[in-house]
Amino acid sequence: MGKIATMEYFRVPPRWLFVKITDERRNVGWGEASLEGHTQAVEGCLDAWFDRYMGLDADDIEHIWQMSWRTTFYRGGPVFMSALAGIDIALWDLKARKLGVPIYQLLGGRVRDKLKVYAWIGGDRPGDVGIQAQARKDQGFTAVKMNATEDLGWLDSPSALDNSVERLKAVKALGMDAGIDFHGRVHKPMAKQLAHALEPHRPLFIEEPLLSEHIHGIKALSKQTSTPIALGERLHSRWDVRPFLEAGCVDILQPDISHVGGISEMRRIAAMCEAYDVSLAPHCPLGPIALAANIQVDAVSANFAIQEMSLGIHYNAGSQDLTSYTKNPKVWDVEGGYINLLTGPGLGIEIDEEQVRSLSKKAMPWLSPGFIGPGGEIREW
Repeated sequence: MGKIATMEYFRVPPRWLFVKITDERRNVGWGEASLEGHTQAVEGCLDAWFDRYMGLDADDIEHIWQMSWRTTFYRGGPVFMSALAGIDIALWDLKARKLGVPIYQLLGGRVRDKLKVYAWIGGDRPGDVGIQAQARKDQGFTAVKMNATEDLGWLDSPSALDNSVERLKAVKALGMDAGIDFHGRVHKPMAKQLAHALEPHRPLFIEEPLLSEHIHGIKALSKQTSTPIALGERLHSRWDVRPFLEAGCVDILQPDISHVGGISEMRRIAAMCEAYDVSLAPHCPLGPIALAANIQVDAVSANFAIQEMSLGIHYNAGSQDLTSYTKNPKVWDVEGGYINLLTGPGLGIEIDEEQVRSLSKKAMPWLSPGFIGPGGEIREW
């Protein structure tokens, strides 16, 4: 037992938002509330919740989660759930560290010793994919993910899709698997064509083939391809996930632990997916705290498939990377396509608080880029 004494957040480069909670006995937990492109909005929500939760028992994780969900009248969505994620992850870290065990021991115990992982190659304007994929292979990865296309019009020339196939073939030629991220930037007239063109080359999955608001289009597309369909980074609770499971149009669920209310909700979502024979592949192009939190749920989930890692992702170029802000970055070493399960107490990572505080000074919020079409129209990013 121990009441919450202090709650802080730290905006740090390249685009992350860390949360620190300390109880009256000086037990500490760290969380991550990163919501790419919306840092100030999440900070505002955290300010309000910090005022409300000071003095509550830090052990009452579920009570605080339910307060955040049920007593606010307006609930869900990316901002609220990302703020809640930062608090929830920090509380789990604090409690498990206090008890001297990994968080996954409090979730029922591990069902695996290591986790299959993949990394990103290429940016929004991909260049030499073969070279980038080889670099990932040299790091120990056996699977990668890349954008399917550059920006597309609602109805574009079919030739705009040709490069997508060639890039997938280049990765496959190295003996690697590749997930293809449509990124929600492909609309239905083009998505049908692209899924069909990629299918013979056997991508690991196609991700967000359409925006999540178009569930009927995704359901129709799922009947036209044998390629597994992955989505979920823009779904923010079990209630958002449920209609996709009921529609039978998703094969791989990719919830983002920093966008769904943290470890508590991710665990529930994973169990829901298992009931529908849907695998779990958490979305995580974020920082080390978010990845460590995902690993706690991956460790206890029978339907876990593969984990995204942000190591060397283009968003981090010229700034801090996954190995920053921690004192034990070797935990992210990849061998044969896998990383070992974290074994330390709490999240299993040791935060370098001095670096966090230093680099948070005058840190600017990250702004989402955008695409403008040839007619001056705004396109999906």
